[in-house]
Parts: sequence; structure tokens; C-alpha cells
Amino acid sequence: MIRGALVLALLLPAWAAATVPAQAAVPGIRAGAEVSICYNYGCLREERVRFNGALLQRLGERLARARTAAEERAQLAEALGRLYRVAATQTPVGADRAGNFLDAEADGRMDCIDHSTSTTRLLALAEARGWLRYHRVVEPARRTRLILQHFSAVIEVLALEERIPRLPPGQALAGCNCTEDGLVIEAADGGDRPGERYVVDSWFVDNGEPAVVMPLAEWLKGGGPNVQ
Repeated sequence: MIRGALVLALLLPAWAAATVPAQAAVPGIRAGAEVSICYNYGCLREERVRFNGALLQRLGERLARARTAAEERAQLAEALGRLYRVAATQTPVGADRAGNFLDAEADGRMDCIDHSTSTTRLLALAEARGWLRYHRVVEPARRTRLILQHFSAVIEVLALEERIPRLPPGQALAGCNCTEDGLVIEAADGGDRPGERYVVDSWFVDNGEPAVVMPLAEWLKGGGPNVQ
């Protein structure tokens, strides 16, 4: 959560480049990657964090087990928590606590600008490595309440025809909205509509905990854990 509209204009360039470091750092699916992580509020500090190939492969395999869009979101929340725990071994962000007040002036604290920017970069890494088959990464969202502003990373549900190219070659069965290993490429419960957006908000939690994932529309109305 931040105050004032000027911050948005100042940080737009950081968001515009948010996906570049992650995507550019993926030379091969089994290779490691580096992602810049922001901290100390407003991306005042940034450090590149190295994720080794073995860790990324394990996380990718877990994401591949998702059989619906809802399952993919749940797995993604867990994966982000793991990536942030790794970031805490290489940067001071282990000191970060939910919201802005619990970590006071600690080195490594993160506000919603730090989180929305860093989480967007981590999501871009996941998408670049082929982990996301039900969602795409889109621009961060902003909500405003009086003088307070809050930002979050966002993902968008893919249409059926957009999901099929993300499957391994030959995996989709002709004439069926499923795959040979049981992956449902059309929402099983009918609850996910193409184009529906979800926030992936790591500001709500302590470092290393699963991110909060919820419908963007609900988040815009003030939804989410009661943290300050």
C-alpha cells in the first residue's frame, strides 16, 4: 500500500521492463535463471537473484500436475512462496512481513510496488519456461481508496484455443477437451471464463508464504487479508 499518485508515474518504466529480465534469463528449460527483486519500498533497491535449474525443474513439474485453472493458481501461489524463500537467502527480503507496518524500517522490507514488480517478474519467468497452461501474465493492477493506492501482479485466464498450443506436442486429443494424461484444457467447473483476471498478491503475506490469489474484481473492492 502506498500514498500519492506521483509514485505510479515514476514506476511505470519499472513495470514495463518487469518481464524482460526473467524471459531473457531462460536459455534452456533445465537451465537456471536470474530475476531482479525489488525491496526497501518503491524499488529503491534491486538485486538479481539466481534460481538453480534443479529447483526450477521441480517447480515446473509441480505446476504441470495442475488439471484445472484453479489448480494451476494454487500451485502457482506455492511456487512463488518458494521462489521468495530462495530470494531471502541472497538478499535481505527475508525480513519482509505482511503489509508495511510489521517490518518497520527493516532492511529488505517490501511495499506493494516492490511486490507487484517482483512478482510480475517471477510470473514472467514461470510463463517463459512453459509452466502456465491456463493463464497468461498481464500488467499489474492498481486500486485506489481515498489517498491510499495498492498494486498487485495479475494473471488472466486463457481461452481454450489459447491453451492448446501451450501443451507438449501431440498431447491434446482430437475432438476432446482433455489430454492423454488427463489434463482438462477447458475449465471443469465452468467457473473460469476466458479473460477473467486474478491478482497474485504477495504483499499480503510474510516472505516465503504462498501468495494470495483472488479474482481481480473482488480485490478491486478491497478484498484480501486485513493487513496494513
